[in-house]
Amino acid sequence: MTLSLGPRRDAVGLKDGALLVDGKWRPASDGATWTHRHPATGEAIGTVPVANESDVDEAVRAARHAFDEGDWPRARAHIRVGVLLRYASLLREHAEELRGLQALDNGVPLMFSTNIYAGSVEIAADVFTHHAGWVDKVGGQTLPPYQGGDHLAMTFRDPIGVVAAILPWNAPFLLFAQKLGPALAAGCTVVLKPSEFASFAVLRMVELLSEAGLPDGVVNVVTGPGSPTGEALITHPLVDKISFTGSRAVGRHIVEASAGTLKRVSLELGGKSPTLVFPDAPDVGMAAMTTVGTVTMGLSGQACVAHTRALVHRDVYDQFLGAAETMAGAVTYGDPFELSTTASPLINTRQLDRVLGLIERGRAAGARLVCGGERAGGDLAEGNFVRPTIFADVDNDMEIAREEVFGPVLAVIPFTDENEAVRIANDTDYGLGAGLYTADAKRAFRLARRLRAGTVGINGFQVEPHLPFGGFKQSGLGREGGQSAFEAYTELKTVLMPLTDEMM
Repeated sequence: MTLSLGPRRDAVGLKDGALLVDGKWRPASDGATWTHRHPATGEAIGTVPVANESDVDEAVRAARHAFDEGDWPRARAHIRVGVLLRYASLLREHAEELRGLQALDNGVPLMFSTNIYAGSVEIAADVFTHHAGWVDKVGGQTLPPYQGGDHLAMTFRDPIGVVAAILPWNAPFLLFAQKLGPALAAGCTVVLKPSEFASFAVLRMVELLSEAGLPDGVVNVVTGPGSPTGEALITHPLVDKISFTGSRAVGRHIVEASAGTLKRVSLELGGKSPTLVFPDAPDVGMAAMTTVGTVTMGLSGQACVAHTRALVHRDVYDQFLGAAETMAGAVTYGDPFELSTTASPLINTRQLDRVLGLIERGRAAGARLVCGGERAGGDLAEGNFVRPTIFADVDNDMEIAREEVFGPVLAVIPFTDENEAVRIANDTDYGLGAGLYTADAKRAFRLARRLRAGTVGINGFQVEPHLPFGGFKQSGLGREGGQSAFEAYTELKTVLMPLTDEMM
């Protein structure tokens, strides 16, 4: 008997999606649709419209009109704050419904979205609450004359304009909030494109914005794949800023496509994050379990900040591997609605084939396979499940140590001393996150400064709404979270005002 999720559709109340343009939901103008197949079973779950160039143009123009002529960019602070706080409350009220929709979207189990803060609806609500607090607190400066004379020099932060917010499929709750929270708080208008592999929860989140009192046209939605929908959005001349989370290849294309009109761009493009484990780690076993957890539990390694390279001191190498294998063996696959299921399938068959190919090439390159390495069978044979995989004795030049696998694959690399560990950790095109485990406070601070990564966790790692999150090098441009994210949706304006007798 194979796993089936068909009956879950009606139980969750899933509706086929639609485009949202100026407050009205409608199909694509040519009737085109995308059929979403669940990654755990291959079943057709639902459809969303495929917005073409004309549909995208209407959505962008609606956002442009709402920005140029509407009330939201000029609303008093208490208006924006009230809408954002009401919306955060609605997210919390509808958390169970949204978790169910996500389980139908991308197979992320309820266990993860219920119990792990970074994958929960609650973190999305907290992001909106956090950015509501910035609405009346980010201002400019008043500066004294530099060359003499009687005048005022002032700076202001204006909303940047129309934002194209493009979401990935793996973490719709958090990334929806990280993009729309600061954009709306700043007074921008938005055209949102969710991933075609995870649209249902996002569409419901957008419906709740209207209930919170957001005016029509401030947020518009276009659904569909990168071509034609995403391409039409990133090249539209009336878009002022693009915020994208996804692959390096698409990120590079967005930079090239946006160059003609010099759009502002924020990109988060993944990572190959290292964890450094020293002999004096407070608990080597816990370090192993935490590292493996980021790679196997919940999203099955399909997370930008998963710590997929474990750099382990030779003195505790075997101890780490033993604990890591035990943790990998505790991962359970199955129905995402069952709380006993702890990890998701890979999102589609293309990603399944890619991960299995990287595993095979890792074996061929000489890495030692500790566990996993194969596709799950039996009742799970129709799903995109790969057993949690750990490679030991990995050389940092191997493909599995350099490429973002985006699957449940951990590469364990031995090191002898601190300098070697830092050299290996920084020898990557990416620089999103890093972790280090040590009881030496001086070492912890020293290495946190030396590691080329946007976020460094010491004896643990987590994502918080009020902290900036983003990467060095090819992990992207800009930051999400905190004050830096709010300011990224504004333009800095200088106003010079002479003080004459006529004006006094």
